[in-house]
Amino acid sequence: MKTKSRPEPSELRERALRYLARREHSRWELARKLEQAGFVIEEIAPLLDEFEEKNWLSDRRFAESWVADHQAKAGSMKLAYELRQRGVAEELIATVLADTADNELERARAVWRRKYAGAPADAAEKMKQMRFLQSRGFTLDVVRQIVDSAKVI
Repeated sequence: MKTKSRPEPSELRERALRYLARREHSRWELARKLEQAGFVIEEIAPLLDEFEEKNWLSDRRFAESWVADHQAKAGSMKLAYELRQRGVAEELIATVLADTADNELERARAVWRRKYAGAPADAAEKMKQMRFLQSRGFTLDVVRQIVDSAKVI
């Protein structure tokens, strides 16, 4: 069995740039990936500071990108949870999600339409549809508006 060797410190910059070339990362995500690759946090932090100064790494850009990629299938509650899990600050999450608040109802309606053919036939079906939309991260207020105003399509 081959043992995994520790990466050379000189590989840190190259590895970080390779990760960023694939997609946007939050600072926390990138630091975690580099630590898991075997790099030392004392060397990672200054490099990430430099990347932020050069605007190669940006939590704001990551959050905006994440929301743009995932908003068609998820509500603001789920998006906020996922951003928190990736180390994005609460203030930044609130700012980024404020831009999507206007179309939350339309997005929820689109998700509902893709899943269901029409209005719920009975109370059990209504609860099922509501649970589905809530599991996608839409607020209870939005979920109620969608299901209560549903008409057979």
